[in-house]
Amino acid sequence: MIMHLPFSSPLSAVWIALASGVLCAAILAFLLKSGLAWRLATDIPNERSLHLRPTPRVGGWGLVPVAILAILLLAPSLWLIALGVAFLAAVSQIDDRCGLPARVRFAAHFLAVLALIAVYPAPVPWWCLIGLAFLMLWLVNLYNFMDGADGLAGGMALFGFGAYAAAALFGPAPMPELGWVCAAIAGAAAGFLLFNFHPAKLFLGDAGSIPAGFLAGALGYWGWRGGTWPIWFPALVFSPFIADASVTLIRRLLRGEKFWQAHREHYYQRMVRFGTGHASTALVWYLVMFIGTALALWALNRPVPLQWGIVAAWAAVLVVIGAAIDARWRSFQTVSRKPEVDADASQ
Repeated sequence: MIMHLPFSSPLSAVWIALASGVLCAAILAFLLKSGLAWRLATDIPNERSLHLRPTPRVGGWGLVPVAILAILLLAPSLWLIALGVAFLAAVSQIDDRCGLPARVRFAAHFLAVLALIAVYPAPVPWWCLIGLAFLMLWLVNLYNFMDGADGLAGGMALFGFGAYAAAALFGPAPMPELGWVCAAIAGAAAGFLLFNFHPAKLFLGDAGSIPAGFLAGALGYWGWRGGTWPIWFPALVFSPFIADASVTLIRRLLRGEKFWQAHREHYYQRMVRFGTGHASTALVWYLVMFIGTALALWALNRPVPLQWGIVAAWAAVLVVIGAAIDARWRSFQTVSRKPEVDADASQ
């Protein structure tokens, strides 16, 4: 069985990822072919959607079971994370089906994060743990906010958890069990992408995006707590999602808007809307994700001052990318409004 392969073998991680991808794809193919996907949860387009036709949102039904199975078989010490994933998937599936108040959803997220930190606290001051809990809660929610364009959330999972796996298996302080689980999640994300890349046959849904965000935060915390990577590593690995969601949140809060309500103001949404399209937008983001994760892995073996210098430099690059998208969006809005102005003038 795969769990008896040598931990140091790169081939073992490839086989785990491949098996996970096949299993996830098989589950999702069955749901689509049987018609169950439509009955479990369906996304109905509205004025804030980037899509035009109803689409099942059942990607989590493939991703979550694979992640839980991988933890139970390959890393039993992470049982509490598996329990948190199952709990959040169940609550989020109810939300996908019939909707839940925001306070109920956030309470569930808080309980999952609190349980992990309370049972496995890191040896740092209490106020650091509070800050980490807040960051993990933000990761849970931002993954949901960023699941709005074909191939985007699946791609971030593939690159992000793939980087986790590489660092945990082959980095300066290996943690093999963690690496194998992350390889399985990355593989499952690849299986999901077979159905989610443009034109998407299904979406991740809250039952997939919320557990994926929790896994990103929980496994990042576990790796840092175990000394596998520094505190900046998870943030740099998932930086494209963190930057987009954080800037958008701050803008909405400054305008007094309810940040949990659906909207179309994320950078990736603006790219789709001003004509880049779903497929090209995803490919551009994949390039950014690849560069960010490659930098994170390269920086692991560098002196600490250089590590933080790389983090700062990459943050500056993301600011420049965001500014370029903002400028293109303003130009698009100006051109879009011009015919309306001309029409009004002619009346």
